Amino acid sequence: MDAMTQAPGTLADPVEFYGTKVNSRLLLGTAQYPSPAILSEAIRASGAEIVTVSLRRESGAAKAGQSFWQLIRDLGVKVLPNTAGCKTVKEAVTTAEMARELFGTPWVKLEVIGEDDTLQPDVFGLVEAARILSRDGFEVFPYTTEDLVVAEKLIGAGCEVLMPWGAPIGSGRGLNNPYGLRSLRAHFPGLPLVVDAGVGVPSHAAAAMEMGYDAVLLNTAVAKAGDPVRMARAFARAIEAGREAVLADPMEVRDMAAPSTPVMGRAVLGQ
Repeated sequence: MDAMTQAPGTLADPVEFYGTKVNSRLLLGTAQYPSPAILSEAIRASGAEIVTVSLRRESGAAKAGQSFWQLIRDLGVKVLPNTAGCKTVKEAVTTAEMARELFGTPWVKLEVIGEDDTLQPDVFGLVEAARILSRDGFEVFPYTTEDLVVAEKLIGAGCEVLMPWGAPIGSGRGLNNPYGLRSLRAHFPGLPLVVDAGVGVPSHAAAAMEMGYDAVLLNTAVAKAGDPVRMARAFARAIEAGREAVLADPMEVRDMAAPSTPVMGRAVLGQ
């Protein structure tokens, strides 16, 4: 598939998560959309191949949410269940186990929330839950901070992907700590890293990709846009542009100006 015919947001170099390769580097959440039809159109416009789904959308007893689950199946995307809203290790582990049974996947986006106002991860509980789930055969995508020590602990717990936040969930603030995110990327050059949460506009996503991140996961920025379908398409293009830019080896930042036109050989006019 050449550059003119490939799906939006996809590139020739796929990203790999736990041995599964996907072409799109945009992961999309499925909550808060105005309607199922708009959700479906937005996912298609984004080119996303992975979507996150909360277990709270499903109910085995009442079969609530079955139409939603059928919509996701019809799109042919890979599901990444999440433990959204869980505040304890026990709650997160139990939710993950239920999600694996319901969705038939070992993947889980692990959230253990430690603070209500910022929805900052409880990194202590996160590491503990990641260790338990990894030992039980789960392939864990932990929603974490950009802290290097926490990253080491999560890798030691069995995580082969890290998902540091850009900013608090749903805030749209972008990349609050570029230095920390760059440091994380530099310390783990071969590990898949996904910026998750806080992304508000396509330029935020492009900036994350230009740092060398492997993918971006977002939800609110598309779902709450005036035109979610158009915004999904814009994010796909931004991520593609950011990835192409980092592969092109950008110029280094300079403190002083450097002339783009050579001075040598310039015509000198007599007086």
